[in-house]
Amino acid sequence: MRKFKQVICADGFSMSVQASETHYCSPRETGAEKYTAVEIGYPSHGEPLLAYLAEEPERPCMTVYPYVPAQLVALVIAKHGGMVSGDLPPGVAPLMAVD
Repeated sequence: MRKFKQVICADGFSMSVQASETHYCSPRETGAEKYTAVEIGYPSHGEPLLAYLAEEPERPCMTVYPYVPAQLVALVIAKHGGMVSGDLPPGVAPLMAVD
């Protein structure tokens, strides 16, 4: 099983974005060519765009966000200035920060 590196955004926001047969994603398989939904875990701070998906809404930084649409992940990354490091499952747009 591949573990994708934590995404760190230009403004310091970070989150784990994972997809495999053991994660809440679609398709729920390891090594898919494209995922339409992925699992986000343990963001550095609460993100209102993701709040409705939190397994434990009262603990936004210590919970998992299942089946997050790939487009929503890209939107969250863009909101935080783009990625400066990390990697994403196939199907999630790697919106890199612009210098």
